[in-house]
Amino acid sequence: MSQPFVSVLMGSDSDLPIMEASFEILRKFEIPFEVKVTSAHRTPKATHDFVTDADQRGCVAFICAAGMAAHLAGAVSATTLKPVIGVPINGSLDGLDSLLSTVQMPGGIPVATVAIGKAGARNAAYLAAQIIGVSDPGMHQKLIKERADNAASIIAKDAALQESLKK
Repeated sequence: MSQPFVSVLMGSDSDLPIMEASFEILRKFEIPFEVKVTSAHRTPKATHDFVTDADQRGCVAFICAAGMAAHLAGAVSATTLKPVIGVPINGSLDGLDSLLSTVQMPGGIPVATVAIGKAGARNAAYLAAQIIGVSDPGMHQKLIKERADNAASIIAKDAALQESLKK
């Protein structure tokens, strides 16, 4: 890929149904992305090599989804200086183990951590868009419009609710 893109890494293919929520948002904002299944524990060299290569090819942010021990985002952050966004996946303990593994990084190896599951997958993609929007005025305008559209939707829903309560 010759233009800036986002890399989405998953610790397992079982994470795909959740991470598809991030693909929808990335597509909505027309952000090129690639997806890879790789493991911090089972394929550490392949993970390192992929991140190094993506970094050199112009990846602007990494979104990493993993469950249980959830070390993928930390391993990626240890390999790159690009922003890393961790999506905890519910593998056990209602995803709290993944959340804590993702958020508790040592100083100097940051991982931006979002919510567990699909809401987190969506927010990871929104955060990647915001990262791009810092230096891309077109993306910034898309995000402004998205926020305005979201606000208008809530206002319309409230108006419909208020009208239904009058009956």
